[in-house]
Amino acid sequence: MSTTMTREEREAFLSGVHVGVLSIHEEGRGPLTAPVWYAYEPGGEVQIVTERDSRKGKLLKEGMRVSLCAQDEAAPYKYASVEGPVVRIEPSDVERNERVLAHRYLGPEAGDRYIASASEGRDDDLMILVRIRPERWLTADYSKEDVGL
Repeated sequence: MSTTMTREEREAFLSGVHVGVLSIHEEGRGPLTAPVWYAYEPGGEVQIVTERDSRKGKLLKEGMRVSLCAQDEAAPYKYASVEGPVVRIEPSDVERNERVLAHRYLGPEAGDRYIASASEGRDDDLMILVRIRPERWLTADYSKEDVGL
């Protein structure tokens, strides 16, 4: 039996809470590969927030192709990897983007503390929202196969 996820399975998996691993082409080096918090709703775009002047922020450009992989680290293993273009980069909104991600990954109470700490005294234009359109998918769900796990 194939371990490949159906469209519905892969979109449900990617919309779950996983730390993503983002890979970005970097001229003259291997790709920059870094863990990120992300948001995704089935049929939509992957959204990440990063500092404009970070290494990621400086490398990301509209139109460039990037990859993001999300996985379950416990057996039976599952992963979804997407590749696609950065379709938009815009200023991030603390309430609409950053707080939503903080609540997704840390819960409301810890997420609010994280946002209060991270945004204290910072420049309003420091963070950017990056939108990525998934075009190619590579997936596996090893619970579909009897491998003795």
